[in-house]
Amino acid sequence: MSWTNERVELLKKLWSDGLSASQIAGELGGVTRNAVIGKVHRLGLSGRAKTTTTSSKPRRARPAGTQAAAATPKKPSPQPMTQGANALKADISPVPVAKPQPVVEPVAELVPISKRATILTLTERTCKWPIGDPATEDFYFCGRQSDAGVPYCAHHCKVAYQPVSDRRRDRKVVAQAG
Repeated sequence: MSWTNERVELLKKLWSDGLSASQIAGELGGVTRNAVIGKVHRLGLSGRAKTTTTSSKPRRARPAGTQAAAATPKKPSPQPMTQGANALKADISPVPVAKPQPVVEPVAELVPISKRATILTLTERTCKWPIGDPATEDFYFCGRQSDAGVPYCAHHCKVAYQPVSDRRRDRKVVAQAG
């Protein structure tokens, strides 16, 4: 499809009338919405009339009874919570789900001040688990001895590296809670 002078003039008229690019593409035929947008930009067209409707067809007024009914929100009907393959089963009641508990960091006293590490004192064999808020002065790294090839001490390895089955179970619990 080529942009003839007649089609360009029709495009300009429809654009100034406030039609959307999709509506103009429908009127012109054989051209996409994106082609219309591209041509409008190449022509440098701007400022168009504001439309009150989203389609070129006039809207019919609703009867007075339907407007009042549409304005009042409907109360949701009580339905059991279902998920996945159970979505078609109507007799399933929601299962109470325990909220995941946050990981409790060992009390600061458990990491002696002499073992605490700063970014400058970390080595390959020290635990690099951050403790506290990095923006505060009392931020430090665990600093306990770690095994070769592992960045954390035994305690923080248990926190950081969970068995696959535990992660899947925890993911299911979180999904059911949401």
